[in-house]
Amino acid sequence: MEEGNVFERGGVNFSHVFGDKLPPSASANRPELAGRGFEAMGVSLVLHPRNPYAPTVHMNVRFFVAPASPSPARGGGQGGGESVWWFGGGMDLTPYYGFEEDAVHFHQMCQNALHPFGEQYHPRFKKWCDEYFYLKHRAEPRGVGGIFFDDFSEGGCEAAFTLTESVGDHFLPAYVPILERRLDAPYTDHERDFQAYRRGRYVEFNLVYDRGTIFGLQSGGRTE
Repeated sequence: MEEGNVFERGGVNFSHVFGDKLPPSASANRPELAGRGFEAMGVSLVLHPRNPYAPTVHMNVRFFVAPASPSPARGGGQGGGESVWWFGGGMDLTPYYGFEEDAVHFHQMCQNALHPFGEQYHPRFKKWCDEYFYLKHRAEPRGVGGIFFDDFSEGGCEAAFTLTESVGDHFLPAYVPILERRLDAPYTDHERDFQAYRRGRYVEFNLVYDRGTIFGLQSGGRTE
């Protein structure tokens, strides 16, 4: 969506992809999976509000599997070993003009999403988010963080899925109150110019570091 009164630009995407050979980005941390077929699916979104005082937000939940042997329906891939699967995802907030109450609310919702599954997950996934969404070449964070996790299979498939589902279910309670609070704040061209400047940092991260972007390009994704 583009040129809305609330969102200047946004994308909410569902993807279901498969192939007969893992892209290098997917097997970088699991070299033993190189050459296997794969299947992946997920929901991802990025929303850029028009008002500079309303923050950009990102959320993603995904599932990945490298089967033990090639599927006759899909074709290709190497057999052998056991099927390997994992979940990943998270959400993070990128303000242009930061407000402490917004950051506190967002992080509280992230904690609420993970707390039922164990107190250990929020500190771990919050730290992971801070480290992942960091522009190394500029020595600065992309935003105020949130939670991020990948290669997650703890507790078995059903438990890992339930945790991932909770992250998705907490997205709207985390973001909508912030958006509603900042939606009608007055602004000038000066704030809009700074918003565009900071969005450039967002683009830099996605093009240089983002694992999902690299995976998409390496697996023949649609560059447009």
